[in-house]
Amino acid sequence: MDTLDTAQLIALAGALGWASGVRLYLVVFLTGLAGYLGWFPLPPGLHLLAHPAVLVASGFMVFIEFFADKIPGLDSLWDIVHTVIRVPAGAALAAGVFGADHGAMALVAALVGGGLAATAHTAKATTRAAINTSPEPFTNVGASLVEDTAVPAGLWLAVAHPLIFGVLLLALLVLSVWLIGKSWRFLKALFARVARIFSGKPDPGVTPAFQIKKTSPRDEPHV
Repeated sequence: MDTLDTAQLIALAGALGWASGVRLYLVVFLTGLAGYLGWFPLPPGLHLLAHPAVLVASGFMVFIEFFADKIPGLDSLWDIVHTVIRVPAGAALAAGVFGADHGAMALVAALVGGGLAATAHTAKATTRAAINTSPEPFTNVGASLVEDTAVPAGLWLAVAHPLIFGVLLLALLVLSVWLIGKSWRFLKALFARVARIFSGKPDPGVTPAFQIKKTSPRDEPHV
């Protein structure tokens, strides 16, 4: 494979944008490693990722993120910090697929890639925050391992089977929007409940231990 065709370039741009919202450093490392080892030809705008210094730095961050993302609480803090990193990085990586020689396509790729990164990041962050309300850590670790697997699988699929990846990406977008709505409603209700508890207001989620039952005339005993 000397060069990537148009379908592969479009799919790769989408994959880089989406995956950056989930595992940015893994995306940078795997893409650079693929170019360095010759697994597939990197577009000129992404050649920098194959530089040994970039590979060492991104590989180190992959190691850090692998463990940080599996510790409840720390993973959500990590997501908050990376809100301002993943989205512009996803836009830049997607634009790099087409490079400066294709200005219009690079701009479109940046806009779409940034949007995909933002959607994926928001779905990840809100879902993880909702999962962290559970005291057991296994769900958190399981979700993290799914993300660890999905990112390299998505990158490979974008190059090997771009049309299949496109269909799956659309399904992932629908799932992400659903997860954002579901998780946000749960977190909003949880925060409102905590605020009521700390303000001294009764918590409707808990039935009082002693409650006087109101009776209606029909409930009163007949004499």
